[in-house]
Formats: sequence, C-alpha cells, structure tokens
Amino acid sequence: MTHHDFLADRFQGHRPHLKAVAYRMLGSLSEAEDAVQEAWLRLARSDSADIDNLGGWLTTVVGRVCLDMLRSRKSRAEESLEDRLPDPVISRADAADPEQEVLLADSVGLALLVVLESLTPAERLAFVLHDMFGLPFEQIAPIVDRTPATAKKLASRARRRVRGAAPSPDPDLSSQRRAVDAFLAAARDGDFAALVSVLDPDVVLRADGGQLTGGMRVIRGLEAVAGQLATFQRMATSTTTHPALVNGLAGLVNTIDDRLISVMSFTIADDRIATIDILSDPDRLAGLDLADLEP
Repeated sequence: MTHHDFLADRFQGHRPHLKAVAYRMLGSLSEAEDAVQEAWLRLARSDSADIDNLGGWLTTVVGRVCLDMLRSRKSRAEESLEDRLPDPVISRADAADPEQEVLLADSVGLALLVVLESLTPAERLAFVLHDMFGLPFEQIAPIVDRTPATAKKLASRARRRVRGAAPSPDPDLSSQRRAVDAFLAAARDGDFAALVSVLDPDVVLRADGGQLTGGMRVIRGLEAVAGQLATFQRMATSTTTHPALVNGLAGLVNTIDDRLISVMSFTIADDRIATIDILSDPDRLAGLDLADLEP
C-alpha cells in the first residue's frame, strides 16, 4: 500500500463525521460533499507526517471551508438558502444506514437547520462545532479569527436563538409516528377538529415549492395552519403516502405512480405537531436519493 493509499484509507474513516459537520454547517448535502472533498484535497497536498491528530485537523479544515462557503453565500443573496428548506435526509421508517446515523445523530431535524440558517456564519460555526461536536473554544477560535472568549460568546448567542426558535422533538419515535398518523388520518377525512387536536398552538408550517411557487411560504399559528386542511386533504387523498424517517424524525414521502411529489418532516413536541416542513420543489426532489426507501 502506497502512502497515498494509506492516507486515503484513513480519510475515509473520518468521512462520515466530516460530512455530518459540513451538513450541519451548510444544510446542503451537495455542498457538504464539496466541503469534505476540499478537505481531502488539502490533506493530499499537506505533509501528513506533521499532523498529530488527523481527526481534529480534518474537522478544523472542514470548519474553515464551510465558514468560507457560508460567507460567500451571505454575499450572494440570490443564492441564499435562508428562503428555502435545507436538504432532507430520507431513510426507511424502520432503519437508517450507519452513515446516515452519524449524519443525523441528535436528530438534526429540518426545523433546527432552518434556525441555523438565521445565524451569522461565525455563530453557526461556533455553535455547531462546540455544542454539537464538542470541540473546545481554543480550537474554534482560530477558525473564526477570534479569541476563545469571543468564540464562546458566539456560541452562547447562537444557543439562545436556537433554544427560542427550534422546538426540541420528543425522543420516542413511536410517539412521533402516532402524531403523524393522526395528522394523516385527519387530513384524509377532512376532520378539522381532529387536525386541531394534534397541532401545537404555536405550530409553524413551512412549504418550499421552489421557484414556481415563489420559494418558501411560512404559516404560523394553530388557526392558520389548520386552515390549510383542504390542501392537506388533497395531498393525502391524491398521493400514495409512505412513512419515512426525515432527518431522523417521523415523516412522510408522497408519490404518484412512483414519482416523488413531496417530502414532509414533522417536529413532535409534547405529543403535538410543532412544525411541519414540506419540500415539493420538483427540481430538488429530482436530486434526492430514495434508494434507502426500497424494502
């Protein structure tokens, strides 16, 4: 085995972790892959003999790459992801492959990723690397060109915004599934009272249909979301619904003649639906890998 092959083998061992970091940073699976690939290119060009902690070195590199990508994104408003849903990660309701389990550890649902999009790039990096991956602020500080104390303040500020805006999902997947099934039954029956009973009073609905529908539409509050019953009923009765895990949480995949129509992600908090995220952008749906849904 050549040194290059040995290095590539070691890199592959870190790839799932690096992709998980990049996905939380960017909310885009394709951009996460690009960031991980850039980390490999930088490693291949470096003197690996001088790297004592390869995992830490790679995580730092991916963090820097993602920070640059976020800053570039912020400077190009037309390419911002703030007005669209993050990419969903979809798997069968009864299983997730090992790489997805790493990618979605801690149930990083779409609702949380949406909130992360509202942070500044430096806040997002400090929060993701410290709160989600346990990196010390001494290691985070050089990436954002700040002192450790300032990096800690960035993470603290981000933490407050996340806690105030992203509901914590119920940990029990079976209770999540019961709430989603109750939602689906109410939608199919056109039962307004049943729908209201399963929704949180402060429920938020985000629907991203892409450019044809003007981007993401956000509806807030029990009355306004329950008022979408007719839309939910059309979805439930005109498509074939498949239970799935969407970012590790109970969700639905809707198809017509095996053609993907929409992906629905739910955040269930205290046995009620706190957020509903619907991706129906045909261009983005076409790029999703649904191989894991095959029995």
